[in-house]
Amino acid sequence: MFRTARMRKLNVITLDKYASLTVAALHDEGVVQINDISERIQQDPKLAELLKPSKVTPRTGKISSLLMKTSALSDLLGDSLSEGRSMKELIMSFISPDLPVPKEVEDVGTESLIAYAESTLDQVEGETKGIEDKLAALDSEESMLESNKELAKKLKYLDMDLGLLTDSKYTSTIVGRITAESAQKFKDEYSKITDKLFYELVPDEEKEYNIMVVVVANKYKDNVYTLLRKNEFEKFETESLEGRPDSLISSSESRLQAIESERSQAKAELKVVAEKWDDEVLALKEQLENEKEKNEVFATFAETDKTFVFEAWVPEKNVEKAQNIIETTTDGHAIMEVEEVPDNSEDVPVLQENCTYAKPYELLVEMYSPLKYNEIDPTLFVALTFPLFFGFCLTDAGYGLFVVIIGIILYRGMGKINKTMHDGGLIILASGIWSIILGLFTNGLLGDLYTRILGMGPALPTVIDSINAFKNPATILVIAIVIGLIYTNIGFIVGAIDNLRYGNKKDAIGSQIVWFVFELGIILLALGYLFPALGMIGMALGAVLIIAALAMLIWGNGAYGLMDVFGFMGDVLSYARLLALCLATGGIAMTVNILTNMVNEMIPVVGIALAVFVFIGGHIANFLFQVLGAGVNALRLNYVEFFSQFYMGGKNSFEAFKAKRQFTKIKK
Repeated sequence: MFRTARMRKLNVITLDKYASLTVAALHDEGVVQINDISERIQQDPKLAELLKPSKVTPRTGKISSLLMKTSALSDLLGDSLSEGRSMKELIMSFISPDLPVPKEVEDVGTESLIAYAESTLDQVEGETKGIEDKLAALDSEESMLESNKELAKKLKYLDMDLGLLTDSKYTSTIVGRITAESAQKFKDEYSKITDKLFYELVPDEEKEYNIMVVVVANKYKDNVYTLLRKNEFEKFETESLEGRPDSLISSSESRLQAIESERSQAKAELKVVAEKWDDEVLALKEQLENEKEKNEVFATFAETDKTFVFEAWVPEKNVEKAQNIIETTTDGHAIMEVEEVPDNSEDVPVLQENCTYAKPYELLVEMYSPLKYNEIDPTLFVALTFPLFFGFCLTDAGYGLFVVIIGIILYRGMGKINKTMHDGGLIILASGIWSIILGLFTNGLLGDLYTRILGMGPALPTVIDSINAFKNPATILVIAIVIGLIYTNIGFIVGAIDNLRYGNKKDAIGSQIVWFVFELGIILLALGYLFPALGMIGMALGAVLIIAALAMLIWGNGAYGLMDVFGFMGDVLSYARLLALCLATGGIAMTVNILTNMVNEMIPVVGIALAVFVFIGGHIANFLFQVLGAGVNALRLNYVEFFSQFYMGGKNSFEAFKAKRQFTKIKK
C-alpha cells in the first residue's frame, strides 16, 4: 500500500523466427514494459561490437498508412453520427453514454490484417467517396456564391450586366472601391499615363466611398493600377460575375437554398453509411493501432544475424508469468536473465499499488510528479485528506449535495468509458460527502437558509454547537491548526523513513527529525510555564531541546537552516486557510440569503420573482467560486505543505506494453 510495486529487469535473447510470436503474446498479456536499448548500444562501443540496433518491421509503413486512412474515415463517420444532435441528446450522451460493444475479431497475422483492412477500406470508401466529393463541391460552390452575392451587393448601383466587366482583346477593366478624395486625385494624375482611359463613379453603400470602373488600353493597365493603389483603391475580382446585380443576388440566394437542401440530403446519405460501417471502422482502427505498436516495438530491440535481444521491466509478481509466456512462444529457445533492481535506481518505472478506495487518488499524485522507485507512496494519505480538506473548505451541506450529484454523474456516466472520469467522479463524490457531513455539523446549508429563509430554528438540528461556524470560529481554527500539525508531522515521518532508506542520514536528521525535537522542546517549555509542578525543570529541558534543534538545523543545512523555522511555522499556519474558506463559503451564502429577503420584502409584485432569481443566481455563483477554491486549496495543502516534507519524485511511471481492447475482443 505504501510501497510501489517491486520491479525486476528481464533480459531476453531469442531466435528471430520467434520474436514476432513473443511480442504478440506479451502485448496481449500486458505484463511488461519494454525498455529501449537501441540508444545504449550506439553509445557503448563494446556493445556495438556484439549487437546492432534493430528497426521497425518492413510492414510498419503500410500499417501506418492504413491507420491514417482508417482514422480519417472514423472521424468522418463519427462526425456524421453526432451531427444534428439536440441539446438533450448531448447531455444524455454525457450522463449516460452508449457503451461500445466489443466486436469479436480473429487473432490474425500482419499480412492478413493488412489484406482485411484494405478490403474494408475499399468498401467503405466506395460508399463515402461520392458523398464526400459532392459535399466538397457544394461547399466550394456555396463559398463562390456567397462571395459573388456580397460583391453584387457592393455593385448594386451599377445598372448593367456585370459580365461586361471583363477584359477584352484590347482593353482591361478594373473595378473597385475608392474614397471621393482619392478618386479626385486619380482624375488629376491619370492623364500623365494616358488619355485613352474611361472611368465611371457610382455610389457605394458606405457614403464615404464610391464604386469606380476603369477601362483602359491593355498596355497601360499596370501603370494605371499602380496609380490606383497609391490612392487606396480596393480592387474587386469580378471575373465570375454574370447578370445584373439584383438578378445575381436573387439567383445566388435561390441557389444557396438549393445547396442547403442538397447538403442535407447528402449528409443523410452519409449518416446511413456511418450507421452501417462505424462499428466496423472503429474495430479496424483499434486492430491497426495494436498492430502498429507491435511492429514499432522492434525499434527498441537489438539484433544479431539470427537473434533479437530485448529488455523489459516486469513487476516482481508477474516475472514468472512473463517467463512462461516467453518460454512457450519460443519453444524453449530463449535465454532469460532476471536482474535485481537497486532501491536507489533512477530509471525504474514506478507502478503504484493501492487499495480500492485509494486507487482513484493516484491520479492526483501523478499530477504532481511520478514517484521515485522505492519511495513511500503517499496516495493513501491524499485519499484520506483531500476529501476532508475539500469538505472543510466548503462546509455547506447544500453545496455538498450538488458536488455529490456531479460526482455520481461523472462516475456513472463518462466514467464507464474513461478512467480519468471514473477516478475523478469518485474523488468528487467523496469530497461532496465530506462537505455534507461538515456542513451539517457546522450549520451550513446554503448559508443560513434553515434560519433566515425557512425560519425553522436558530440552527440545524445536526449542528455540534462547539463547532458552529458562525458562533465559534476560533474552535474551527484550532481544529485546522491541529490537523495541520498532525499532517505535517506525518510528512516528516515519511520523509525521515525515505531518507534513512536511501542512506541520507544527514538529510533525515536536518530536515525531518529536527522538527520532532523542536516540537518537544516547545511542548516542555509550554508545560513548564503552565504547570508550576514542572516549573523550571520543564522550561529548562524545553529550552535545551529548542537550542539543540536549532543546532541540528545549522549542522544539516548551514546558517540559512535557521530560516526553516519560519518555513515550518508557515506550513502549519497555512492550514488556517481551512477556516478562511469555511467562513467565506458561509458568509457569501448568508449575504445571498439576506439580499433575497430584502428584494422580496422591498419590491412589490415582482419581488418574489426577483428574489428567486437572486437566490438561485447568487448561490450558483458562490457554489462555482467556492468549489474551485476548495479544490485548489485541498490540492495545495497536499502538494505544497505535505509533499514538500518528503516527496522526491522520479522520472516515469510503468506503462505496460499492452493491447487496447475497447472495441474488439479476440475470438477464443
